[in-house]
Amino acid sequence: MFNIEFLKFGVVGVMGVAIDFFITWLCKEKWRFNKYVANALGFSFAVINNFLWNRYWTFSGNTQTFTEQFLKFAVVSIVGLMINSFLLFVLVKFIKINFYFIKLLVVWLVFLWNFYINYLFTFH
Repeated sequence: MFNIEFLKFGVVGVMGVAIDFFITWLCKEKWRFNKYVANALGFSFAVINNFLWNRYWTFSGNTQTFTEQFLKFAVVSIVGLMINSFLLFVLVKFIKINFYFIKLLVVWLVFLWNFYINYLFTFH
């Protein structure tokens, strides 16, 4: 379960979380976007960053074309975004705690989904 790819995926994930949270915060707090739109934008910017790092660093021994892998990664990420948005909506609605704390919990759950599905489907 815990191998070098998992650790690298985690490092890339931390960068993605930083990008995700910054873009979400910027869009929600400074530009006053709807919190779910801001969340989707933050998530999307993180996906692009994460794909590039994971393709060239985490899973560098792959032989698939860039386009083929990106499309697979995008599908996994879109499902991840749906899981992310659904859990965020439900938890924000029913658990009255800080939006960003809930987002952090949801990001961790989606990280696990993304690693295992990308490991099995996208990069191998």
